[in-house]
Amino acid sequence: MNHSFFQSVYDVVRLIPCGRVTSYGAIAEYLGSRGSARMVGWAMNASHTEVVNLPAHRVVNRIGMLTGKRHFGAQGIMEQLLNNEGIEIVDDQIVNFEKHFWNPITELRITNDPQTP
Repeated sequence: MNHSFFQSVYDVVRLIPCGRVTSYGAIAEYLGSRGSARMVGWAMNASHTEVVNLPAHRVVNRIGMLTGKRHFGAQGIMEQLLNNEGIEIVDDQIVNFEKHFWNPITELRITNDPQTP
């Protein structure tokens, strides 16, 4: 596994605001590795045993499904963490996914653009 890529994934995940979610693919695209959503998934899987203070529950698949839920230990933990942030889940799917979606490409470009007043 590419440790520096994993670290870059974790750096992006730490920036996801409370009450928002992003996808594996959006992270990969932001990192310049479009098509590497699976590798982002591997990084997220590894994060459960190696990284502290990472809001991994905020990373879902491209349609808002809680595909990584089994990596949170007890059943329902990922859903509960998202519920605690005001995100409603029905049948492992985020309700109003578009409303909660945080795209690092647009959000971080705006925030980190030195030309922005």
